[in-house]
Amino acid sequence: MIGKDKLFSTFEKVVKSSKADETEITYIGSTTGLTRYANSTIHQNVNETDARVFIRTAIGKKIGVASTNSLAVNDLRATLKNSLEIAKFQRDNKYFDGLPEPAEYKKIDTYFENTANYKPKDRARMVKKVFIRGNRRKYTMAGAFSSGEGEVAVFNTRGVRCYQPLTGSSINIIAMSKDSSGYAVGMSRNIDDIDPVSLADIAVEKARLSRRPKPLKPGDYEVILEPSAIAEAFEWLNYVGFNSRAFMEKRSFLAENIGKKIMSDSMTFYDDGNDTKGIAIPFDFEGVPKKKVYFVEKGVGKGVVWDRLSGKKHGVESTGHALTANQHGEGAYGLNIFIEPGDKTTGEMIASVERGILVTRFHYINGLIDPPKAVLTGMTRDGTFLIENGQIKHGIKNLRFTDSMMRAFSTVKGISKERKLIPSWWDAVGCMVAPTIHLGSFKFTGTTDF
Repeated sequence: MIGKDKLFSTFEKVVKSSKADETEITYIGSTTGLTRYANSTIHQNVNETDARVFIRTAIGKKIGVASTNSLAVNDLRATLKNSLEIAKFQRDNKYFDGLPEPAEYKKIDTYFENTANYKPKDRARMVKKVFIRGNRRKYTMAGAFSSGEGEVAVFNTRGVRCYQPLTGSSINIIAMSKDSSGYAVGMSRNIDDIDPVSLADIAVEKARLSRRPKPLKPGDYEVILEPSAIAEAFEWLNYVGFNSRAFMEKRSFLAENIGKKIMSDSMTFYDDGNDTKGIAIPFDFEGVPKKKVYFVEKGVGKGVVWDRLSGKKHGVESTGHALTANQHGEGAYGLNIFIEPGDKTTGEMIASVERGILVTRFHYINGLIDPPKAVLTGMTRDGTFLIENGQIKHGIKNLRFTDSMMRAFSTVKGISKERKLIPSWWDAVGCMVAPTIHLGSFKFTGTTDF
């Protein structure tokens, strides 16, 4: 950890030499330890310390961006020079309205000493407990356990001085037999909130229940999607649907549906970067405070997230969802997606199903088939079960689904009151807070031999 004072002192030295009209420095630093294991054996331990610095300069409305992973003042000045040279050769960006002004952002606790001080031997000790839980029932265990600390800072010549220290930890566990597997995942900024033993038991039980899986014909089934499956689907909906650029280009399923009923009344989901039940960061990567943004509320399309450039182009204010300067062309993006809970337990929902399918998680989802209709396709994985007469009957071989999420989530029959924090598969600062959801109709279109 560098710390706020040293970072801002360094950045002050750099921008003093800037010949740009405006200059911005965004810093993301992290130290992360990762323990990987397979066949109930730790096979890799790595520790990485990294820094990413993005310098954005403006000469009038010409914008340049350059980056480095060095915090040495001379290296930062060289990066600043590169950014200026790039800016000189750019066309005017008519939507650039200057860098952000200072603003108040919410003070939230995102740093836990116990997480920052967690050592490789501590992770190994917990992973050993995972192995013991699997070995007792003759299942081999695989997965990864990470912990670390980081910091995010935004500094600009208009006076923005944003800083947030962070910690994070996550574990994923797969229990395996010769013909089955089960999955569990945990994530928190406070590593004491993660219970690897309980998660190992969940993974083992799923692997046990899915032994000797039977084939099932594809078709339209009632389905119960657990949080990991919901999170995987919503990662794609976030990418193709909640993004400002996709919205403006009418690729988003929300583009033609603001104010229209597109899902069941019980479906409400939003982004909230200030809610510490997620992986909160109270400002975006250009220093704008984050706002709570509803995508769908009680089944009705409400809106998407915006950064300053896309917001100016569309005539709306930034919602505080800018990515780093090198990604501004991609539009704004939600990093803390919450799906509102319901009033059921998962057990109650299973008990209400006469014949249907329980899905632990998806993988290999593709959301680019027909984004305006929110069509996704993908595979089930690590625990797919047939439900009959309100009980889990047996494991089934994995299935492919292809369906419009607008259509599927218009058939909601229940949502769990419990939610789970699921890490984003693409970035350490992203997450989903997802419940289990019971759908009356979900289209499975293909089968597998495993």
